[in-house]
Amino acid sequence: MIDHVRPAQLSAWFASAPEGSQPLVLDVREPWELQTASVRADGFELVAIPMGELPGRLAELDPARPIACLCHHGARSLRVASFLQHNGFEQLANITGGIDAWPHENDPTVPRY
Repeated sequence: MIDHVRPAQLSAWFASAPEGSQPLVLDVREPWELQTASVRADGFELVAIPMGELPGRLAELDPARPIACLCHHGARSLRVASFLQHNGFEQLANITGGIDAWPHENDPTVPRY
């Protein structure tokens, strides 16, 4: 199952993960988007793998970790979460609203584009 969490709910989603698991935010945006606006890893690890590169880099991710997928608004990240689920990942969330909602809910210093 893929959970849908807003940026403001992300900490609570990670807190609900099994004890000892290390939360991960998987940013699937393109490099130019990362240069325009990025989140600060606070209580989670941040890994950036563009959506188009993910099939070839799947082995870089641990299926046992809780992974929340992030993109601009939430459409690409939902597709990535579905792809991960199809490949055996179980603790998945789509960050609904994406980085566009991040400055309103988590960090007003993150630019919008």
